[in-house]
Order: sequence, then structure tokens, then C-alpha cells
Amino acid sequence: MNVETVMQELESLSKERMKKRYVSNGAREPLFGVATGEMKPMAKKIKKNQSLAEQLYNTGNYDAMYFAGVIADPKVMIEEDFERWIDSAYFFMLSDYVVAVTLAETDIAQEVADKWIASGEELRMSAGWSCYCWLLGSRKDDEFSESKIANMLEMVQNTIHDSPERTKYAMNNFIYTVGVSFLPLHDKAVDTAKAVGPVEVNLNKAKGKFLLASENIQKAVDKGQVGFKRNYVRC
Repeated sequence: MNVETVMQELESLSKERMKKRYVSNGAREPLFGVATGEMKPMAKKIKKNQSLAEQLYNTGNYDAMYFAGVIADPKVMIEEDFERWIDSAYFFMLSDYVVAVTLAETDIAQEVADKWIASGEELRMSAGWSCYCWLLGSRKDDEFSESKIANMLEMVQNTIHDSPERTKYAMNNFIYTVGVSFLPLHDKAVDTAKAVGPVEVNLNKAKGKFLLASENIQKAVDKGQVGFKRNYVRC
């Protein structure tokens, strides 16, 4: 399949309801509104195709950019590729669920994520923290430096309330993910969540909401989910 036939196929799968949902989350034209599950048959046919993924990502069409992440080959991508992708990721569903997810399947994931976390830019920071969530939720505990993750928890505790709105979401999810998926620091994550308390986010000007990592960690504990690891990162 080439970029034209993929775009035609995506357009044929469009649903107005999905389009409205994506737009309400921050997506903008051009987009079709394709449910991610509807992409799976086409993804199975194509498998990994980095050249096609690049062409689709460059269209600027949200659905094509998402599908690019599904068929990308992270093993051949280098840091410059991810910098290019994050530059074009204009809202969190691209930064956190396409770019960060794809980065999490590489050997340079932590190195790139660390730079993004330190960048001071909302979506880069969000992608960096989200990448660690995907990593911690799928890789063995011994692949991480316990002291580094502990320092990151302290960074979250000290800065989350003053961070950009979308970054707050990813940082809060980082506390939760450490608490559930990284056994060596479960207790520290619980303590961090309690110290942080409710995190107010105001993405919708009309009404804010509160995130509470401690409550979500406790729910996971009650369900016996501590130690959970995903078998795969991308869909």
C-alpha cells in the first residue's frame, strides 16, 4: 500500500462521532475520525513500514499521524526522527500516545525522554513523562536505575503543581505507574502521591478537575494489580 491508498482507506473508515471526540480533545483539521480499532486490519497487512509511516506523519492529518505510529519501525528511528515527530505533535494524543509510545520501543528512550522532561515545553515534557510510564509499564524493573526513578518522583513532588496543564497529567500518571508497575519504589510512590495530594488541571476554561494518584494506586492494590507489566506497548 502507498500513502494515497492508506489515506483513502482511512477516510472510508471515518465516523463523525469519532471526529467530534478527537476535536474535543484538541485535534484539528485535517482529520477523518477513525476509531483506532478500525485501523488494525490495515496495520496487519502493512506490518512495519518506516518509509510509509514518515509519509503519513508528514500529512498533518491526525488519523494518518496516529496510524504512522502504529506501523513505524522504532528500531530504525534515531533521535532526530523523534525530534521531528515531537515538533509536529500539536496536542497530547500525538505527543503522549504516538510519539512517546513509539519512543518507548527504542534503546534511546530514556535519553530522549530525559531531554524532553528538562525542556520546559508542555508537550515535550508530557511526552517525556509519558514515555517513562510506557517504559515502566512494560520493561523489567532491573532495566531502570532505582535511584534515578526515586529522584524523578521527588522532582514530581516538588514541581507538579506549578507545571503546565498537560504535563501535570503525565506527571500524575508517572506517580501512579511507579506505584503499580515498579515494585522497588512502590512505597515511595505511595508516599509521593499522598504528599502531592489532589492535582488541579484546567484544560477546559469552564471547569477544572482534580487528579488523585493515591486513590488510583490504592484501587490497583485492592485489585491485586501491583507488579503489572504490559506485554507490548503499541496497539
